[in-house]
Amino acid sequence: MSLLSALPSPDTYLVNGAGARPSAFAVSELATASFAAVGKELSRFVIALNLSPESPEISVDHRLASLWYGFSFKPEGWDMPSLWDAIAGDYQASDGWIRLHTNLPHHRAAALKVLQVKPDRPLVERAIRDWPIAGLEAAIVAEGGVAAAMRSRSEWQDHPQGRVLAREPLIGWQGPRNIKLRDRPQATAARPLAGLRVLDLTRILAGPVSTRTLAGFGAEVLRIDPPEWDEPGVIPDISLGKHCAYLNLKSSDGKEQLQELLKQADVLVHGYRPGALDALGLDKATRDQLAPNRVEVTLDAYGWQGPWATRRGFDSLVQMSAGIAHAGMEWAGADKPTPLPVQALDHATGYLMAAAVLSALAEAASGQAVMDARLSLARTAELLATLAKRDTGEDITGAIPTDYSDASEQSGWGTGYRLKPALTVGPAKMQWPLPASKLGTSRPVWPSLST
Repeated sequence: MSLLSALPSPDTYLVNGAGARPSAFAVSELATASFAAVGKELSRFVIALNLSPESPEISVDHRLASLWYGFSFKPEGWDMPSLWDAIAGDYQASDGWIRLHTNLPHHRAAALKVLQVKPDRPLVERAIRDWPIAGLEAAIVAEGGVAAAMRSRSEWQDHPQGRVLAREPLIGWQGPRNIKLRDRPQATAARPLAGLRVLDLTRILAGPVSTRTLAGFGAEVLRIDPPEWDEPGVIPDISLGKHCAYLNLKSSDGKEQLQELLKQADVLVHGYRPGALDALGLDKATRDQLAPNRVEVTLDAYGWQGPWATRRGFDSLVQMSAGIAHAGMEWAGADKPTPLPVQALDHATGYLMAAAVLSALAEAASGQAVMDARLSLARTAELLATLAKRDTGEDITGAIPTDYSDASEQSGWGTGYRLKPALTVGPAKMQWPLPASKLGTSRPVWPSLST
């Protein structure tokens, strides 16, 4: 078995460019290595498909990789919506700091219910001052919300979930099975994923980054969301190259349509917590029956074992829990939590998910058994904590005009410019014929099968 288990060795790919995101952690090094992981597995897949007589050369632009960990899209003449709800953020409690994540209405309502205040930030601040961070964190989670107390690295490593994570693999491969890949005559060394159907059931950032990456090499990505769902602060960035449809999975018709889409998919990427797909009529046995030849990759926030295995979470919360914001505070000499300069856990996990998809596809194309892959933001945080920083030149704090493609992109919101791709694999260059589109603008069907 040669399924992906770690970042690739630096001597297996070329790196151009220099600089680093200012951080206590090796954020830029992680960015380059995660892009290289995609390149390495894509190269293996190209060879397994006999699309090239020799392994394509992998090249990563270090500066651009760092920039892709932020926003890849620059609006022209209009502004992107705010990423954060007005209540979201870090608050000082009686014995430390806690972060509330209130972007989703039900998470916001849960926090406000626990605090017994109206949605007014000064009121929230005053209410939190009297709470201990561990008690408030537990109360909000029990109410169905999401929050994270700031812990140091040593506190996290001593925490029951931190101890479990230390034993978890970076990518957990589960349930070996033999699959037969569908013939895709349109696949070439330049567009190796052309014709590959990817069903995207992910939201927010890490999962969408993975499917955006697959779309960049030619995959047909269909993203499914519940009606009226939106993520205004990130959708212009991560819907690039995808067909985005609404489907009511609470209805019998919606569930039947989803099952039909899965039957026709080559890859399933989702971010549902353990057991959540069962409620949609898609338990493991059903998925195996409907799509026995699929590749499946999924993620969660805090890992797949331990007391927090089913806990909801987001990048900014995991940074608080796992000691990253605390280490950043000490590094910066600050008096408040100092997170990473970008949501690096989301992005790194997303690129590793894409690499895991390609790794499984390469194994299948070589006649080997494949397994389903499971990743988590918290395990990626442990990876980041072990990476060594290098002095690679000037700080990378934002993009400049030459970092963007010359051609404009006509997104669903207006004109803008996209960062130049950071990864090439032989003749394969990341490109997206479909511009970023609003959610729900496509029908819940595979476009290649409906014409």
